[in-house]
Amino acid sequence: MTVATPSRLAPFPPERRDRMRTPAPLAERGFSLRVLHDGDLPWLRDLYATTRAEEMAPVPWPDIAKRAFLDQQFGLQHQHYLAHYADTDFMAIEQAGRGPVGRYYLQRTAPAHLIVDICLFPGLRGSGVGGALIRQSQDEAAALGRGMHLHVVRTNAGAKRLYERLGFVVTDDSGASHIAMAWSLPA
Repeated sequence: MTVATPSRLAPFPPERRDRMRTPAPLAERGFSLRVLHDGDLPWLRDLYATTRAEEMAPVPWPDIAKRAFLDQQFGLQHQHYLAHYADTDFMAIEQAGRGPVGRYYLQRTAPAHLIVDICLFPGLRGSGVGGALIRQSQDEAAALGRGMHLHVVRTNAGAKRLYERLGFVVTDDSGASHIAMAWSLPA
């Protein structure tokens, strides 16, 4: 089996004219959103590896084998997202003076918008950046009369708590690895 390396991965789609803009509370803190491009694949691969670090820590493989596995998994995830969510806004979250600090993949289609993926490097998790992005997304979905939905990894208790604080409720807990959650327009 051939491993998908960043140089051989499918390219990101072009920027959408109506893509999400940086929420004002984040812009005031020096954050911005921009469309991802193929030059972002190396740091996105590193970001992905941080999401699996705890899971991989007890695995008795050499570091190079762990990294090869994670690179392969990132490649498969990237291909899946592009194949199944091609009309998504694939955005980098950047911080002034630091560069890219995370990613936000948001599909804004009826009947409900989908958070395909949101992830920050560990130092910014829990800082309010993700919450601000999701609140802005909720406001935009509500303005169109739409709700939102997502899937969260079962073991990611911090993310699940964030989603619950933002009004998401569990809609399906029967999957092995992910929990489905949804946010509906307030009555």
